[in-house]
Amino acid sequence: MNRDRLFLGSCFSLISTSITFAVIGAILGPVRTEFALSNQELGYIGGASLFGFPLSIFVLGPLCDSLGMKNLMRFAVLCHFVGALLIMLTTGNAAFWMLFSGALILAIGNGTVEAVCNPLIATMYPDQKTKKLNQFHVWFPGGILIGGVTCFALDKVGITDWRVKLTLIMIPTVVYAILFTRQEFTATERVQSGVSFGDMVRGALTRPLFIILLLCMCFTASLELGPGRWLPPVLEAGGIAGILVLAYINGLMAVLRSFAGPVIHRLSPTGILLASSVLAGVGLYMFSFAESTVMAYVSATVFGIGVCYFWPTMLGVVSERVPKSGAFGLALIGGTGMLMAGVVTVPLMGRIADSYVHERLEPADTRTTLQRMVVTYPAAAADKSEEVQKEVVEAVNAANLVLATPLGLPEGETADALRLAIKANPGGEAADNAVKDLHSVLDPADNYGGRMSFRYIAPFSIIIIIVFGILYLRDKKAGGYKVESISTE
Repeated sequence: MNRDRLFLGSCFSLISTSITFAVIGAILGPVRTEFALSNQELGYIGGASLFGFPLSIFVLGPLCDSLGMKNLMRFAVLCHFVGALLIMLTTGNAAFWMLFSGALILAIGNGTVEAVCNPLIATMYPDQKTKKLNQFHVWFPGGILIGGVTCFALDKVGITDWRVKLTLIMIPTVVYAILFTRQEFTATERVQSGVSFGDMVRGALTRPLFIILLLCMCFTASLELGPGRWLPPVLEAGGIAGILVLAYINGLMAVLRSFAGPVIHRLSPTGILLASSVLAGVGLYMFSFAESTVMAYVSATVFGIGVCYFWPTMLGVVSERVPKSGAFGLALIGGTGMLMAGVVTVPLMGRIADSYVHERLEPADTRTTLQRMVVTYPAAAADKSEEVQKEVVEAVNAANLVLATPLGLPEGETADALRLAIKANPGGEAADNAVKDLHSVLDPADNYGGRMSFRYIAPFSIIIIIVFGILYLRDKKAGGYKVESISTE
């Protein structure tokens, strides 16, 4: 076993995972515009890129030894390629389902990486589990930084096609496929210690501490991944380069995780989780007021420091305090966190955003912009293709339904009509000016709705502050944080 090469390959596989996260976040805005998706539909696509993760980690994580780590990493390579290609080929009426399916397949590949690499690293470094898992997870924010900055740079040099950005996922995928080629993988710590599969499952599900950590992971993952998925489109709707803010957060996280060893020594893992919970909640609440670039970066600093150590430290605590749970415990913890974030938190934030979007649509301005679109679009589309004319007719019909409402604006239908109108732009000076007006009405409302969704999620931190506070005080009373081994457990 070449431990250094396996660790390096694991890092590149996590870069593929994190670049997937960054790219999906970067393309959500353009995809919403091109296919006239609602925030809720966008939430399901963004959620699929998360909740596919637990689908694979729940099934494959406990079976690392029986299926073979090398075979599972081959499967991850396949998922990263197929998922990206499916999204690239998205077109027509099946757009939502193609985007959803592609994001889901990518997430399954991401979950496979976590299912294999977490127990692999915990086994290779039995005396430095939390430290090495933090160093490995440097490359989750590190990859988001690389992907986010690259996506922004592509836009700046005029390469605005969102499909091109998906090719970024394939580069580290090729690298980790090569690094893992012809390598021997070790058996997990559980197998080496002679603990049976049944004992591993019982070792997790019968320990109250594990159940507590499992529930806490739902909230730590929601605080970290839910807002991370929504930050780019929400801030960009407010005129702020959201992908750069996301890149900044993850650059900060990568640097801080690089120094995980001294921080863990000073605060202890449970102390880190307590401090992180406070800062994450405060930072997320600050984001709900971030209407300027300065406020966005101040909020990002507090939030980034807060969520930085959540994921790897939770894995480290499980591996160190409930070691007999083995790969099953790590898979269950990671999968549950992603499941909560993908199935519940991201779509929930989309629904909250949609409900507040309507509050910020000023009736007079909205009606005026839709009326201008109804007048200008048909003439502009007269000499265009049949497909363009069909989209214009659809947009005009949706606008007329809104305009036919005698009092106020119909909730839901109004935002959908504005998005259809932006998507159906037939081109030409008059239509382009109408689109600018449509954006001036819809974008501030989308920004406000998104920021309000941050405010609703922030109180999750209060729950885990209480739990981690109790665990920290309990450790302190017992003489400090103590690492357990399978034999002593």
